[in-house]
Amino acid sequence: MAVLAYVLFLVPLLTDAKNDEYVKFHLKQSIGLVVTAIAVNVVGAVVPVLGWFVIAPLGGIVVFVLWIIGVLNAMNGEKKPLPLIGKFAEENLKF
Repeated sequence: MAVLAYVLFLVPLLTDAKNDEYVKFHLKQSIGLVVTAIAVNVVGAVVPVLGWFVIAPLGGIVVFVLWIIGVLNAMNGEKKPLPLIGKFAEENLKF
């Protein structure tokens, strides 16, 4: 379920797995990653030229790398926060 949180974050929210601390940790990380991806895309779309050709592509690559790190952490049974956004997601997402 922790790996599934990075693919379809709504599925663990709809099951009893959301009560497991390990799944909850990775669920918070994945929701933080989704929020980051949305923010990168919005900024990349709004800022003319620089956003289209620099912010959106590089931000997309950074989000993809963070996603891979999160999936690998979940697969290896580790509770390590994602770089850049992990601590923010852990501290500010409550459920």
